[in-house]
Amino acid sequence: MRRGTLYRAASLIVVAGLIVCAAMLWRPSIDPLAQAPAVDEASARRGARVAEQGDCAVCHTRPGGAYMAGGLPLVTPFGTLYTTNITPDRDTGIGSWPPEAFVRAMRHGVSRDGHFLYPAFPYVHYSKMSDGDISDVYAYLMSVDPVSARAPENHMMFPMNFRPLVSFWNLLFLRDDRLTDLPDRSAQWNRGRYLVEGAGHCSSCHTPLNFIGGEKGSEHLGGGLVDGWNAPALTGMAQRSNPWTAEQLVTYLRAGVAGHHGAAAGPMLPVSLSLAQLPEADAQAIADYLLSLDSNSLDSNTPSSGPDCEATGAASAGAASRVSAPALAQGEALFAGACAGCHGGGAPMRTIDGRPGLSVVSAATASDPRNLIKTILDGIPMSDRAPSHYMPPFADTLDDAHIAALAGYLRNQACGAAPWRDLQQTVNTLRQEGQSK
Repeated sequence: MRRGTLYRAASLIVVAGLIVCAAMLWRPSIDPLAQAPAVDEASARRGARVAEQGDCAVCHTRPGGAYMAGGLPLVTPFGTLYTTNITPDRDTGIGSWPPEAFVRAMRHGVSRDGHFLYPAFPYVHYSKMSDGDISDVYAYLMSVDPVSARAPENHMMFPMNFRPLVSFWNLLFLRDDRLTDLPDRSAQWNRGRYLVEGAGHCSSCHTPLNFIGGEKGSEHLGGGLVDGWNAPALTGMAQRSNPWTAEQLVTYLRAGVAGHHGAAAGPMLPVSLSLAQLPEADAQAIADYLLSLDSNSLDSNTPSSGPDCEATGAASAGAASRVSAPALAQGEALFAGACAGCHGGGAPMRTIDGRPGLSVVSAATASDPRNLIKTILDGIPMSDRAPSHYMPPFADTLDDAHIAALAGYLRNQACGAAPWRDLQQTVNTLRQEGQSK
């Protein structure tokens, strides 16, 4: 009798567990719209601003592709994803999505048909947005030109190619907690916090990830790695030896050239071009919030961004790591031939375009040479959006030894006591990474 009771109890536990798992791994579909929704023009105009704040087009418009039609490859540690079509095309886009399906995707990462979206779509941040902003984005997307374009199949490694597993990821990292203003802070600061932590999803790039792709909460905004570029820490920006001012940060965020720091490049360039289309008040609010953050602002365990000119390993290496005189001479000659026309002391562009001397830019004073080398290799492309600045790529005109010598020279000008190490190997690695994409 006792054995039978145990069997029944065990069976009930197993069945209950299966029911719980099934509930976690499955979401119901939402019926499609019978016809295209009517679009409120005022809501769509507001939504256009929110879409720029969220950089929607940056991910959902591939180079040479139609606006918001998707198809951009996103390379992750778990495989390659392709962004989806979010135009109002009924067959390949979101034209048949009712508002509640769009809200569910934004807040919970679930598509209209019930499948889980991969968290490369930053719904963990969009869930913090207001109902009004999400509604306005929906209105805006329903107002853009529909495009028939189906995204290529994703190529994800096992077990991440089994989408229902995302539900367990959501248990760990998804919090449907909408941001509310802090009463002891100014309206501008609260606005900046809302943009950074919500639509702007800045921590998606500027926070390190753990082994399953979740943001490390204890290192929030402590810096990350994106497409081979360092996304620097956003904490302690006002306390560095080369501190950011509000004016410099607003200029940088709006795709300008910030004195003593430089201009956006790499993955940050399209973000800054989006912010440049918005009222300057948005960039001012973001700057107000970010410059208020020091190493203890968000969490007692958040690491300090560290002083500028901190070289990894150089302190222990001592004089042995110093750049040799011949290498410096070679770097100086390369600078005179390739860079001085825009960045030399008497260069007209220093006055006309506000270009900084390269010895003071953040990429030269950072602890890691990656961003300086990537900028030399890839340059900064022209944009059809204003403002735009340009730097030619040197990947095809300078070899690894030349780029290493140039980077070593610039680092010596900026931080002679803390040289970077293994520069030529770093250049070779970054070049190979770029060629493999």
